[in-house]
Amino acid sequence: MGIKPAMVRVDSQARRNTTWPGSPKFHAKIVAAFSYTGSFPSQRPVIIFPTSGGEIHSLLNADAIDEPMTRTSATRADIAETIAIGSELLVGGRSDSNSLFIADALAAIGIEVRFKTIVGDDQSDIAEVLKTACRRAGIVIMTGGLGPTVDDCTREAVASVTGFRLTRRSEALENMRARLAQWGRVPNKGQLRQALIPSKATVLLNPVGSAPGFAMIWRGTQVIALPGVPSEMKAMTEQSVVPRLSAAQGDRSAQARPHPITRVIFHTWGLPESEVDATLQGLIPKQMPIALGLLASPTGVLVSLTTRAHRSIKEAVLQSLAEGVRTRLREWIYAEGQETLEEVVGRLLRQQKRTVAVAESCTGGLIGYRLTQVPGSSVYVDRGVLCYSNRSKTELLGVSAHLIEQHGAVSREVAEAMARGMQERAGVSVALSVTGIAGPGGATETKPVGLVYIGLNGGKEDVLSREYRFHGDRSVIRQRAAQAALDVLRRWLIDRGEA
Repeated sequence: MGIKPAMVRVDSQARRNTTWPGSPKFHAKIVAAFSYTGSFPSQRPVIIFPTSGGEIHSLLNADAIDEPMTRTSATRADIAETIAIGSELLVGGRSDSNSLFIADALAAIGIEVRFKTIVGDDQSDIAEVLKTACRRAGIVIMTGGLGPTVDDCTREAVASVTGFRLTRRSEALENMRARLAQWGRVPNKGQLRQALIPSKATVLLNPVGSAPGFAMIWRGTQVIALPGVPSEMKAMTEQSVVPRLSAAQGDRSAQARPHPITRVIFHTWGLPESEVDATLQGLIPKQMPIALGLLASPTGVLVSLTTRAHRSIKEAVLQSLAEGVRTRLREWIYAEGQETLEEVVGRLLRQQKRTVAVAESCTGGLIGYRLTQVPGSSVYVDRGVLCYSNRSKTELLGVSAHLIEQHGAVSREVAEAMARGMQERAGVSVALSVTGIAGPGGATETKPVGLVYIGLNGGKEDVLSREYRFHGDRSVIRQRAAQAALDVLRRWLIDRGEA
């Protein structure tokens, strides 16, 4: 579902004639008269609505207009913006996961992240985006740029914008020295810079790293700076930021406090986004302030139901809709909430007192890595074999060289033989195998890039194999192959558990 934003200018006549979202008369299919700069795609209805900052946004999405406008009005104090700082986030190869964690943490206390900015390690650029953020959001959370190197200039940028000069704070310095002492180190000259904090800011101590953060109020906006290291950011968000923001809300009247943003999440695998969307069409009645969201990734499609909890939406209503999602998507849902597929598989293996071994070719150990990411996985994970070459398949798993020559290493027959060899040698309850062409080379006319076979052997005659044709680059194909293999195992375990 694509949402294409564009800035529009609404003339005075349109303002008088338009009924805005939130009004009982508003209907998404009404298109207001307006003047605009640029052009819109033809045959696309336009929905316009004002935001808290006074800007006018246009959502151009023919698929979305049958859904009611569910965004609730929020005061500036309850609107947040995240600023991810780091030039590495702009050149590819690194993604900003910090903002996603912060958005979830803030949603739980009713604060909506409306804006997200990524900026490089340039002091003037950081200063500009900070000034912009403070004009439109009551809460600005910055991550990154608090380290000891010369390109870490978040402190200096904040000081230049706010006018609060940097001073060395004893609590920050002492905490940093204590942390480094635990690691058998003493602070060097660069690390001493980390104790420089804007003069009117509160120091936020780092419980797992050496770089402190800080928080302040500047021109009515709460400005918070945190380290960019995810583990440090998460700990400080949970231990310092959320309690601080919750306390600020406690000072407001009950009517002025925001309602928590409630979100129910489902993880699916095996259906493309378009089919998930079609399956869920009509689930949410019109005018009900619950938003249905879909997010596709190499590991499947995430489905979410989101609302601000208030008196008109009882918990039973949200749970009824959640049950509707379960009923419609059935076995395609592999997990809910924050649970991962490897955690689901691990739970089933543990419950059924089964063990597993893995033989991997094109995934290069990714399946074993994911299985052993789960704490306590040594109870059910026995071993894994990385058999990339044909020779290794023969020597380590006993796959016949003739079978490989006859059918090819990427074939249903070889996948089944790999799983059988793994199960016999390991003596486990079930063995999983994968062989495929991740690309970009290695394809033939009959075996394209993305062709993957997954085998499973549960002993005796309990054998199955599956063929998949994935698209994407090498990394995506490998991710999808690992996800498919784990899902094959999940379904097998469910079937055996019900037998």
